[in-house]
Amino acid sequence: MTVRPSGVLYSPQLLSLAVELADYPIRTSAPALGHARSRTCGSTIALSSMSTGVVSEPGLKVAACAVGQAAAAIFARSAEGLTARELQEHLEEIAVWLSGGEGLPRWPRFTALIPARDYPGRHEAIQLPWRAAIDALCKGEGGG
Repeated sequence: MTVRPSGVLYSPQLLSLAVELADYPIRTSAPALGHARSRTCGSTIALSSMSTGVVSEPGLKVAACAVGQAAAAIFARSAEGLTARELQEHLEEIAVWLSGGEGLPRWPRFTALIPARDYPGRHEAIQLPWRAAIDALCKGEGGG
């Protein structure tokens, strides 16, 4: 069976999101630091938060394809004030959608990532920012 892409993967909209990452420099001295790595493509994201209970002033260091960079920018713009539990709920919603579930995830600006759903090799890169933030907040709360 041949998978037909729903749209152009590297659209101008998706590519322009990578520029926004400059607004979110990582702070290695932040009280909450987390990391996530894709097993499928090797992309990595390090995330800093100035609070251990909620995402606060998120900082990112992203080594990923344009899809991973776009996901990180989309994440950073709307993550402020969310807890690890809330992030986990969003991550689960994203995973269901990526696996073919109905209904777009309820994350602002997520529509830019719609074409990437047809590229399973990019699915983990999309999820990395949420995973890195959960890692940071859980470590910050004494969980690791």
